Amino acid sequence: MQLQGRNIIGFDSLSEGTVAIQALNPTTGETLAPLFFKATAEELNLAVFKAEKAFSVYRKKSGKEKALFLEQIALEIENLGDTLIERYTAESGLPAGRAQGERGRTTGQLKLFAGLLREGSWVNARIDPALPDRQPLPRVDLRSMERPLGPVGVFGASNFPLAFSVAGGDTASALAAGCPVIFKAHPAHLGTSELVGKAIQKAALETGMPDGVFSLLFDDGIEIGQALVKHPSVKAIGFTGSFKGGKSLFDAAAARPEPIPVYAEMGSTNPVFILPKTLQEKGESLAQNYLGSVTLGVGQFCTNPGILLIQKDAAFIEHLKQKVADTVGGVMLTPGIQSAYQNGIEKFKQYTEVIGTGKKSEGFTGVEPVILYANYQTFKDNPHLDEEIFGPTSLVVEGNSKEEFLEMATKLSGHLTATVHGSEEELTEYADLLEILEQKVGRLIINGFPTGVEVSHAMVHGGPYPATTDSRSTSVGTLAITRFTRPVCFQDMPDALLPDELKTGNPLEIWRKWDGNFQK
Repeated sequence: MQLQGRNIIGFDSLSEGTVAIQALNPTTGETLAPLFFKATAEELNLAVFKAEKAFSVYRKKSGKEKALFLEQIALEIENLGDTLIERYTAESGLPAGRAQGERGRTTGQLKLFAGLLREGSWVNARIDPALPDRQPLPRVDLRSMERPLGPVGVFGASNFPLAFSVAGGDTASALAAGCPVIFKAHPAHLGTSELVGKAIQKAALETGMPDGVFSLLFDDGIEIGQALVKHPSVKAIGFTGSFKGGKSLFDAAAARPEPIPVYAEMGSTNPVFILPKTLQEKGESLAQNYLGSVTLGVGQFCTNPGILLIQKDAAFIEHLKQKVADTVGGVMLTPGIQSAYQNGIEKFKQYTEVIGTGKKSEGFTGVEPVILYANYQTFKDNPHLDEEIFGPTSLVVEGNSKEEFLEMATKLSGHLTATVHGSEEELTEYADLLEILEQKVGRLIINGFPTGVEVSHAMVHGGPYPATTDSRSTSVGTLAITRFTRPVCFQDMPDALLPDELKTGNPLEIWRKWDGNFQK
């Protein structure tokens, strides 16, 4: 497929802007053809107008129809073949194996949502049939289910050019819910975004979806994104990125005459606790596995462990010193991310010691891994050491007792994950630590590492602020669908006018809560 560098607005491709943008190869520093042009205000308004018009049709599509659309998107992405992989690696500096794996994850989650739509019980249908003879007052017929919100704005992430991008989890869950999507591409992945956007456009045409069910806009900064959030016809936002970016979108949405929900995943340091006996028994292997998790993907995952908390153990610190010296960094996604990483390290060095520095990777945005150290008192006195440095670095915090362990856990802010390594006996002894961490994170991991997020029905990729702007949801897994819906109750509605999910005869044969009991 030939790249055109044009905004995708429903079934049209437009390029009316005059501000040129080019993607950069972070390995070589070379710019990549073609030129893309920043979307204009008129193009944004047209995309939202089409989305609003499409919503009146798309919201009524059956689960089966939407499932076919999502499966066709997956097929069209697969049909892009090596063209997509080659552009992905050129724009990200990530290896082809990572690109292929992420493509599989992207198509896999589209198919997972398709299965959810076919099964149908996700709508949470509840029926309280009328009780006309109830005393002292009769009960009316009440039926409720989840209904789509309307057009949704979604922002591409820097660190996942496919899985958290154009056809990623936010787009998949919004489309599954019945919401048209206006997507703002990340400026680092312009070509990758256009290829996937064209695949979605083609899938929409192939499956008879309405014009405007999906649009893709390019921007070199924040202007179009802010305008998208503030547009009165946009009803929700999905975002994965920095705290600064997510918070600015959240504030803009809250300041609207009609505030809307912003589901922003804004980063996390994903604390890892290793309990004392386990540290003594498995220190060397844990040091190796910890460093592997810290540096995986050049530390550019939302779930890389940015803090390791232990009780005093000189042997473990020595293992880390030896192993980090042989660890190689990599190429970061953009020069801006590289600069932020280096600045973050220099800032932390004012309050911490350097345990060890790995080998710097060759390449335009190459960096080296850095492992830092602070004792309990330093960590306690400097709350900002809980903040994320995006990249292959982590802070080891050493305490002296269980009490200090618990206090460090209590002082943590909200995170996506927390991990505890320990035997069953130790975990029982530290049950109070687990109870504290449950209140701090969206996912609590035992004897593992947080990198690697399974796309499934039970996964929660979210957490208390500042990890996200709404801890009641997830951006990975099928639970994400309800971010873009709201419950609607129908009272004494004639059966013929009800959605199929709520009709008395249950034509879709889904599980429903009938008078307080689940049944088909």
